[in-house]
Amino acid sequence: MFCLSELDFSKQILGCGDGPACFNAEWSRIGGSVISVDPIYEFNVAEIRSRIDEVYPQIIDQVSKNKNDFVWKNIVNVDELGKVRMDAMTIFLNDYEEGRKSGRYIAASLPRLPFEDNAFDLALCSHYLFLYSEHVSQEQHLLSMKELCRVASEVRVYPLLSMGNNIKSSHLEPVISALKDIGISISFVPVDYEFQKGATEMLVAKYA
Repeated sequence: MFCLSELDFSKQILGCGDGPACFNAEWSRIGGSVISVDPIYEFNVAEIRSRIDEVYPQIIDQVSKNKNDFVWKNIVNVDELGKVRMDAMTIFLNDYEEGRKSGRYIAASLPRLPFEDNAFDLALCSHYLFLYSEHVSQEQHLLSMKELCRVASEVRVYPLLSMGNNIKSSHLEPVISALKDIGISISFVPVDYEFQKGATEMLVAKYA
């Protein structure tokens, strides 16, 4: 979903809002440099595991009720999705305590991050900004994008569609306009990944 290449492997990467995902564990295992931030990282592995067990059935139930909103290609059905997601979370949980001790998992959240200016080459934000437009205000989106551009030379955000209606977030154009006004260039790059119908591009932001 972020078109990561061999060139990106040498970069210092920030994953923002990563949650119980396996990207940090897998990228670190092959020698990549990544720090993940999420408010859930204030909790220990047992507490996160308990929360996953609690909400997982609800999430799968919601996907089942709205399965026409998704592209069932690489993942063929809801049961397979459940297995893929649980496998990923298991990889995360097995890596979490060691990763937290080494500083790869940090409890923090947008729009304020505990890093110096240009601390990272690349910031990735997946399935938070623009997706949850009904719950996160336009102002919070703008502040969050400014903060990501402060701490990283390049920012990639995916997807750009709102949850539930699969149309572009109403915050997208106003936020882009405001970012351009302060010298941040914006581009839309096609991606090879599509699970949410119509989510076929990422936003790339960087200071011109």
